[in-house]
Amino acid sequence: MADEQLKQQRIPKEKAGKEIKNKEYIAQASKAAGKLEKENVNDKKIDKTEESKAEEVKEQVKKKDEKKIKRTEATIYGRNLPISLRHSVAIGRFIRNKKIPAAISDLEKVIKKKVAIPVVGEMAHRRGKGMMSGKYHVNASKEFINLLKTLSANSSVNGMDLDRTIIYETIPNKAPVQHHRFGSTKFKRTHVLIKAKEMERENDKK
Repeated sequence: MADEQLKQQRIPKEKAGKEIKNKEYIAQASKAAGKLEKENVNDKKIDKTEESKAEEVKEQVKKKDEKKIKRTEATIYGRNLPISLRHSVAIGRFIRNKKIPAAISDLEKVIKKKVAIPVVGEMAHRRGKGMMSGKYHVNASKEFINLLKTLSANSSVNGMDLDRTIIYETIPNKAPVQHHRFGSTKFKRTHVLIKAKEMERENDKK
């Protein structure tokens, strides 16, 4: 009788243990499923954020394209250049109404002393058509070439056609005088402003 009672007591204990294990297994499975669902939700959120970022980038690119306005003028301003004001006026008159590449080429010829810059005043006669007197301003020509190269780059950035871009204005101004450290000599300084614009085509005028 005692053995039968022990067997009867063991059976419900074993059943209870199995039920507890099943409950633990179910709980673990539900936790794992919950984690998978959270991961899927996070992945979806990441995908949405990436899509929204891509759309924002596209909108920014469109806005930039819309804001781009073609310019027809370009300028360059040289400050405190170590050149004479009188030489700057002569060179400005020499390159005015010329294309930028042509002006650079002419100034390079001046540096090589193949072409003289017309100068108003009592100067020696130089060879050249329509020129009574002239001079080779080598240092000033070098400074102007640097300015014209920068002006050419600015024109390209503005989307201007260099074949139709002409220098239409040069404005040299006297800069503040700088003295030598001993005070006996003065340095020549000049501000130079050069403006260029893209000329309209005949078809555009019509």
